[in-house]
Amino acid sequence: MTTASVNERIQLIVKNASAGSTCSPSLAEGPWGFDAKPGYGPGASSEDQIPSDAPRQGALPQEYREATDAELHERIRAAKASLGDRVVILGHFYQRDEIVQHADYLGDSFQLANAAKAHPEAEAIVFCGVHFMAETADILSGPEQKVILPNLAAGCSMADMADIDSVEECWRQLEELYGTEPDEHGRVPVIPVTYMNSSAALKGFCGRNGGIVCTSSNAETVLRWAFERGQRVLFFPDQHLGRNTAKAMGVPVEQMPLWWGRKPLGGNSAETLTDAKVILWNGFCSVHKRFNVGQIEKARAEFPGVRVIVHPESPMDVVDAADEYGSTDYIRKAVQAATEPTVFAIGTEINMVQRLAAQHPEHTIFCLDPVVCPCSTMYRIHPGYLAWVLERLVAGEVVNQITVSDEVAETAKVALERMLAAKPL
Repeated sequence: MTTASVNERIQLIVKNASAGSTCSPSLAEGPWGFDAKPGYGPGASSEDQIPSDAPRQGALPQEYREATDAELHERIRAAKASLGDRVVILGHFYQRDEIVQHADYLGDSFQLANAAKAHPEAEAIVFCGVHFMAETADILSGPEQKVILPNLAAGCSMADMADIDSVEECWRQLEELYGTEPDEHGRVPVIPVTYMNSSAALKGFCGRNGGIVCTSSNAETVLRWAFERGQRVLFFPDQHLGRNTAKAMGVPVEQMPLWWGRKPLGGNSAETLTDAKVILWNGFCSVHKRFNVGQIEKARAEFPGVRVIVHPESPMDVVDAADEYGSTDYIRKAVQAATEPTVFAIGTEINMVQRLAAQHPEHTIFCLDPVVCPCSTMYRIHPGYLAWVLERLVAGEVVNQITVSDEVAETAKVALERMLAAKPL
């Protein structure tokens, strides 16, 4: 198994120095070449239409664009040493290895939300992830702390699939259909649940309306919480996480209609919505949508006895065909816990899969998708940006600060605190 990073593999593939394929040769280029253009970046699905008001990154100074990898890593280390405890760097599992090596904490969105709360001594939190994660860190961190996103263009297409205006309109229609009075058990007609992969505005919407945030780690715990308080759930923006989690809890697929934004009743009949237990927003992750049953069948044919684990953002038929499914942290722990040499076929973002393969040479570990296609927005966090924001901190300047208004943060924090209290099963 190769120990080259995903970035190194892409560079070799593009130069025809290695076998394999990538979803976009442009991934080999520095992301600063795409920052000023609208879009999620190379490798993103053509179906993902970015909002016109999505943040864009300004020009990265030339010295960072032209520095070698070795020079950038040395500058990052020097800046970190100079800043000491004044800064903490949080890194998501899906970040490229060239960023992960500098992170003080590596984790999934649930773990990093906790980490953002756990370091009140840090003047700055540099979040190597995507925009909604940095917003969450700003909401949960102290009022004097600064949250920095190294590249403002690191957004999330899934998060953008549910905007506050569309969700507010959906809620208006549901209240008109269901009313607002609780049943004889004190359960309200519907509870809103938003996945962590959503804007602060949607988290605030849930906080205002008795709802909660979930992550892939605690989605089942959160749905149980919601069903104790509501007759049904409105789940957004990821339909697949909602469907796979609720199905495993015994909710029939027939009682999980899909809501299409901007259509009357989301494209459903009043009868369908009345019978519903979980109303699913029509959103998805473009990375996990790439996985299919054919890939699993191919893995089983080539490696009899292979252990297939996929992320719950994958389509339902993929989850059903796999041996197991779970969050990024579940996948990591499953590999770590395997005591005998095992072949793992994993359906999640390639940076994490390849890192697990490098960390566990006793196993054979590969990504279900043979095409090297990292999360296009996570991949926009490059060492050049990390070096830049850290060196500006050393110079006493805060750049790329992410701030959530007090009005939104107040109600979003309510929903996030409920999430943090809902420990994964």
